[in-house]
Amino acid sequence: MSSEPIYTPFFGAMGATAAISFSALGAAYGTAKSGTGIAAMSVMRPELIMKSVIPVVMAGILAIYGLVVAALIANSIDKSYTLFKSFCHLGAGLSVGLSGLAAGFAIGIVGDAGSKRNAQQPRLFVGMILILIFAEVLGLYGLIVALILATRQG
Repeated sequence: MSSEPIYTPFFGAMGATAAISFSALGAAYGTAKSGTGIAAMSVMRPELIMKSVIPVVMAGILAIYGLVVAALIANSIDKSYTLFKSFCHLGAGLSVGLSGLAAGFAIGIVGDAGSKRNAQQPRLFVGMILILIFAEVLGLYGLIVALILATRQG
């Protein structure tokens, strides 16, 4: 018989839920916002559509970060699950999820404005890509912290 409270797995499950939910929300927002910019830009310059899809791909990667952490957390919930481990998993899920949400907002806004402006001035493309990389790395930071928390032994 375990000395842990019966509700211990709840916090781990909420970590997995937060990881995939918030990161998928960020990815969806980034995709939708960038997609509207691409649609508006493609009316003027249809040859730039494929070049402008980069923000959509970068937004989609955020959901993968959340999926990886959610799967890692969900696979480690078992009979020997401790309260310490469950709180670490909750923190891991919130870390990757909320940073993915923030990164998705940034990618969406930059992707929308950047693709429209790139149609007007092609030299802006490299600057847009650099800004998108810095926005994406916010989600990567959350993933790194989540992996550290999720794999803690305690």
